[in-house]
Amino acid sequence: MLSRIGSKQSDSLSPKQALVEPMNNAALDSRSGGLQSAELKTMVDLVKALRERLAIVRDEKSRRDPEKHLARLQAVSEKIDKLAAALPRPTDPQLAHYLQRKSYDKALEFLENTL
Repeated sequence: MLSRIGSKQSDSLSPKQALVEPMNNAALDSRSGGLQSAELKTMVDLVKALRERLAIVRDEKSRRDPEKHLARLQAVSEKIDKLAAALPRPTDPQLAHYLQRKSYDKALEFLENTL
């Protein structure tokens, strides 16, 4: 069975289970063709960064200091760009589109529904 991101699912570990399992540098299941833990970690880190950006955008207190607010947004946006560049290839075209267009809410929703 193929998952939404095009990788064959492991017989013993679903993508959601993989998120809660401890991550190490080994393959989730070398026979499955599933994501390597480093690749999965990149995707999980991207979700965290996207959520962090959303929290900054919603932070009314942060907006009171525009320079600091902008600096926080720039820092998290750079983090998102680096993580997006590190995603496993081939990247889903829809996800790539969202990230290239900076449609971060849509990218977050896509990843949350995929993982």
